[in-house]
Amino acid sequence: MITHIVKRDGRVVPFDPQKITFAVLRAAVAVGGRDRATAEAITHEVIDRLATHHTGGDQDPTVEEVQDAVEKVLIERGHARTAKAYIVYRYEHALKRAGRESLTYSSDNIPYRKLWETFSWAVDHECHTLEGIRNYVEAGRYAELVGLSENFYRQEIAAAHAALAERIDDVRVIIIAGPSSSGKTTTTLKIAESMPDRRLVPLNVDNYFFDLDSHPVDARGDYDFETPQALDMDLLNDHLRRLLAGYAVDIPRYDFRTGNRDGVSATLRLGRDDLILIDSLHGFYAPMTESVPDARKFRLYIETLAQVKDDAGRFIRWTDVRMLRRMVRDKQFRNYNPEQTLRHWYLVRRAELRYIVSRLKDAEVIVNSFMPSELPLMRERLERSFPQFVEHLVGDEEKRDALERANRIIELFAQVPHVGSEDEIPGDSLLREFIGGSVYNYH
Repeated sequence: MITHIVKRDGRVVPFDPQKITFAVLRAAVAVGGRDRATAEAITHEVIDRLATHHTGGDQDPTVEEVQDAVEKVLIERGHARTAKAYIVYRYEHALKRAGRESLTYSSDNIPYRKLWETFSWAVDHECHTLEGIRNYVEAGRYAELVGLSENFYRQEIAAAHAALAERIDDVRVIIIAGPSSSGKTTTTLKIAESMPDRRLVPLNVDNYFFDLDSHPVDARGDYDFETPQALDMDLLNDHLRRLLAGYAVDIPRYDFRTGNRDGVSATLRLGRDDLILIDSLHGFYAPMTESVPDARKFRLYIETLAQVKDDAGRFIRWTDVRMLRRMVRDKQFRNYNPEQTLRHWYLVRRAELRYIVSRLKDAEVIVNSFMPSELPLMRERLERSFPQFVEHLVGDEEKRDALERANRIIELFAQVPHVGSEDEIPGDSLLREFIGGSVYNYH
């Protein structure tokens, strides 16, 4: 029996076969498979091979030996596509450890012009630092900061509408993509409002999630909703094809509380000039809309391109802003504890880097959804919880990523001012998508 494994840094740790199963499942899901029994069978054969080579008190196997065995078993058992995906995952982790650029995303995807425009605006309005945001609040000018933030976002929507108007005669599907909690849903609705002469029909891709029992679970018990393969893309493409051909389609309803598709959420049918609106993490992932010709698509990308420095002169992280938004939203609308969101965020980031950030270059328009006014709101909602999160995470090697994020947020909140009320936030604000009280019916 294999009881321990030697890590790359020489540490000997307990051997957990579930990690092999999850790694195989993750690779299989990337190419359209989701059979846990097959992954478990592969795991058993890998363990048998390792045990054969490490008998009679021989030294424990290394991580590299385990991974080599997984590749060999996958290939020999005819799972060539899964083996290829596994090899790519393995190689990318090696690149990351070496500090080298990934195969699936690069620095070329950073929208430098957009960042400069944002930073210039923030400097002009004295909210490019946390100190500047504190000055607004401490001077009783938080409402002014809210107004500036909302106006900035309105200008972003106006620019997106202008770009879309140039192609409106060709487009049938508008795709709004971007990473988790960037504000895709509100942006979708705002784009629809900007085009009163056209009927824009939202298609909620979340309703196409597979039932929860079809999702792979890793050794930590996490369900991975963040990959495009978590969606029933065959059904989605069939519905898109039928809608554009003029047929009525019953859209499924996904219940996040039960983790299952249950009934029909709506029946859609397009008129001759109607446009489909899709807001999705993975809207630019080609197989998701492969039934629609590229010439008929308009691609808009949205991200929280925060250009705000902390008191040490470091830019705050976009992903931290979005994680805070998602914590607030998931607690309020999806019966999901904020600590679970924090622990799960490593899956979110992994999928973003592989499937979302890598496709930023395909966007025709980029919308910046960050608002300097949101940071005090997030502090009010979440600050008291983070010390408890840290207490739960300390000593858990498997959650080192979550612990680092939690400590970083505690440091951030210490520099963000308090606000006593959310009343200054308009009912049609993008922030209402996360904090509640919106004039829109999101949930």
